[in-house]
Amino acid sequence: MSLIVKAAVKDALSDHNVSADFYETLDAEVANLIEDAAQRAEANDRKTVQARDL
Repeated sequence: MSLIVKAAVKDALSDHNVSADFYETLDAEVANLIEDAAQRAEANDRKTVQARDL
């Protein structure tokens, strides 16, 4: 399951070429951010992930 929208990334980088492996790496980075945020929320006895968890 991809967490990013390739078209949105391509639009954001419209002045640049984007390699296929960039999308995969970006998706992995986003997944790591989400997992880290979830762990911080759990460490603070919350089920709600908040902006401050990033």
